[in-house]
Amino acid sequence: MNTTNEVKHLLFEELEHIVRTSCNLIRKISPEHWGYRPADNMRNLQELVHHLVSVPAVDLLILQEKSESEIRALEAEIAAGTDKETLIGWMNSGTVDVKHYMEELSEEEFLHKKTKPFYLEHGSVQAKWLIEIVTHTQHHRAQMFSYLKTLGYEVNMFDLY
Repeated sequence: MNTTNEVKHLLFEELEHIVRTSCNLIRKISPEHWGYRPADNMRNLQELVHHLVSVPAVDLLILQEKSESEIRALEAEIAAGTDKETLIGWMNSGTVDVKHYMEELSEEEFLHKKTKPFYLEHGSVQAKWLIEIVTHTQHHRAQMFSYLKTLGYEVNMFDLY
């Protein structure tokens, strides 16, 4: 296996781990806590979960230079979901799609092909996009973990590893 594929594999492994642990945390949420909002300028727990589960699929559309309307439509479809297993399904299928897209790229494309989101003037290479998807997902998993801790859920570092 070449070095680029090894790096891809490690990033996929980390993304899949973050998704798996995120799904386990989502399953712990009691419906009465969906409306919990730590501060007025923050998402409530349900909005946070909607955003978290959308990250792989939505970020994939963004890096593929899809239109803002296509991206907003997917976000709205996910945001309409209230069933935890359906939301988890969105996250898992988005992750599979990201992995498939990245695996299909040649080494040259992965390292040098730039794509530009609708909201920026500059693009990023595909390798950087994959790193962004991993860190974006991890960031929101950490937020959700903090919400759950604040609400008194019995969660600890073992829920993350």
